[in-house]
Amino acid sequence: MYWLIALMTFGILGLIACGFYFELNPRPAQAGRRWFKPALGTNLALFVGAEAVLIFIGAQDVMAATEAAAAGGEISIGMGLAIIGVGIPTALSTIAAGIAVGPIGAASLAVLAEKPEIFGRTLIYLGLAEGIAIYGLVMSILLLDKI
Repeated sequence: MYWLIALMTFGILGLIACGFYFELNPRPAQAGRRWFKPALGTNLALFVGAEAVLIFIGAQDVMAATEAAAAGGEISIGMGLAIIGVGIPTALSTIAAGIAVGPIGAASLAVLAEKPEIFGRTLIYLGLAEGIAIYGLVMSILLLDKI
């Protein structure tokens, strides 16, 4: 199981290092960038495929493992996966709320510069976008009750 964690960690660190390298050493425009998009697409496809295979192999290892929980209060592998699964709706809905609030907030500030009397309406739109995160939190609380 440790080899899986190490391999995934090295893959993620490699992607981060490539991002920093391309950010710090941009290629000049006249050098030709026709290779960039296909290479990036190929890298992304290979990375996503490899991560899917690693997760599939890791899930089989976890499911095949014997119960590691003792009476000493340790958390079993299944309980740990369940707790991670409970946190996923909150994480994804918070990311979605951030993506939604960004453009709505920018647009509301632009509108307020022209018409300050519609401040209340812009707050309603921002509240609706923030509601996405609250829905994810409610789902996590409901799922946590089932554990």
